[in-house]
Amino acid sequence: MVPKHRAKRRFCLNLIAQVQKQGGIAAFIDAEHALDPAWAKTLGVDIDNLLISQPDAGEQALEITETLIRSGSVDIVVVDSVAALVPRSEIEGEMGDSQMGVQARLMSQALRKLTAVVSKSKTIVVFTNQLRLKIGVMFGNPETTPGGLAMKFYASLRMDIRKSETLKKGEEIIGAIHKLKIVKNKVAPPFRQALFTVYPTGIDKEDALIEAAIGLGILSKSGAFIKMGETTIGQGRAQAAEYLRGNEKVKEEIMKKVRAQAFPAKEKAS
Repeated sequence: MVPKHRAKRRFCLNLIAQVQKQGGIAAFIDAEHALDPAWAKTLGVDIDNLLISQPDAGEQALEITETLIRSGSVDIVVVDSVAALVPRSEIEGEMGDSQMGVQARLMSQALRKLTAVVSKSKTIVVFTNQLRLKIGVMFGNPETTPGGLAMKFYASLRMDIRKSETLKKGEEIIGAIHKLKIVKNKVAPPFRQALFTVYPTGIDKEDALIEAAIGLGILSKSGAFIKMGETTIGQGRAQAAEYLRGNEKVKEEIMKKVRAQAFPAKEKAS
């Protein structure tokens, strides 16, 4: 769930790009009809080998998703977004017709089926969503997400991504720092947070690596300087990230150490 639609789509396209780089097959269910192929390419997505569907109704989108998962031929399916999964009855109805709870019932029924299918496959299924404000809420959190409670219940992992800071060069906006919070996790400890930097060309992977490495104690900070052991790799994160872009071996060494600490069981198995 993300306040800005561009942020959620960027995050998912980066996931797809990483899956494709490892030889995986990806599918994108564009219920919002807003995918920009040229922009996706700048993020590293192989558009020619990306399965794209732009369904006419929520039922069709979820049926396509189920078919892809059952086929066992895809590694990741992204559905963008739950808010855009409009039931067929609403599309075919008149403007202003009351459609209370129809989308929530659709999601509840679909997720019961999808959960059983996903558990038997190795497919990653990602649903994006949008934030809404509850009307008349004076106390507590006024934010909610469309589609009812089923998604919150069935999801193994739920992430909240928000813009934390705008990056400027003079008066020009060049990027933003986003905060990612794990609000639910069935496979690892929840409530962890991370910051990552985003530019028009996508997520700054080197900066994200530095953030993780500092948090795990692999890199250290001495004032503004960032060090690997006794070696200074940059004054500030931007300079350190630039250093890693030009030193692939150092970058790989840090990456291996981060993975070993973050995913010890997986590293031992491999």
